[in-house]
Amino acid sequence: MNYHIDRLDFIHLSRCRYAGRAFIRKWIELDPELKKIYQISSQELSKIIRIPQKKAQILLKDLHNTHLKKKILAEIREYHIITLVDEYYPNMLNTIKDAPLVLYGAGNPDLLKKQPALSVIGTRNPSNEAFRKLNFAVTPLIDANWVIVSGMARGIDSMAHRLTLERGGNTIAVLGSGFHSIYPREHIPLYQQIAKDGLVLSEYPPDQPPQKYHFPERNRIISGLTMGTLVIEAMKKSGTMITVDQALDQGRDVFAVPGSPLLKQCTGCNELIQNGAKLIQSAEDIYTEWNYYFQLFNK
Repeated sequence: MNYHIDRLDFIHLSRCRYAGRAFIRKWIELDPELKKIYQISSQELSKIIRIPQKKAQILLKDLHNTHLKKKILAEIREYHIITLVDEYYPNMLNTIKDAPLVLYGAGNPDLLKKQPALSVIGTRNPSNEAFRKLNFAVTPLIDANWVIVSGMARGIDSMAHRLTLERGGNTIAVLGSGFHSIYPREHIPLYQQIAKDGLVLSEYPPDQPPQKYHFPERNRIISGLTMGTLVIEAMKKSGTMITVDQALDQGRDVFAVPGSPLLKQCTGCNELIQNGAKLIQSAEDIYTEWNYYFQLFNK
């Protein structure tokens, strides 16, 4: 993608209705500096990209909406808006399929450049042993200055963020909504704390409420930001397994903590290990697996 695009125009286009990621990628190939799209008619746009003319009309109406551009400028003053053409765009995400074109951030964007980073995920209904597993496997990594990435959901996700914050570590939360509509609502204080001491990211504009499809979609970002994904507890069919599938599709490592076959929260992890995920009995297992990366980072 051309890196001489006006970033405000790029953000504005991403906010237009019917200008999805596939459309934008296709259009940039035809109009690398985003000049032609401001001059084109809806008939021409419909013909070139092969979208219905009514959708082309709505897209162009949004593109010429000065109120929307002013709204974006106000958001830039309040949040970090990171585009694919910016220096802060994380290199790890650049390598994944269907990478996000625009990210909204609250907090410290320097964490996007920090490695090593590990995604820590799991069930929204953890067992009584879950925190002990998390603490045992992840605390040494937090204390070694690893970045812990998760989705700020109930259960394992929020436990991972809170453990990291309590130990003064680095954490990134990836949301399935905009910052004005934190879900679940009881995590608003957690969002505020991560925005203060870590980084909150979303692919969705600040005023975008959560939608059901947002959560599986954002999972590719959770796994894509890191070199590997650690599953603490998971059931066989769950959102956690969607993230695992994304990680595997992205060529990332998958680690899993084993558990009792009598607990439904452990069945997913045990199955992952059976299918080739790295069995984690301590943080040392992750250190060993990634020793090569440590050598690179410590040069």
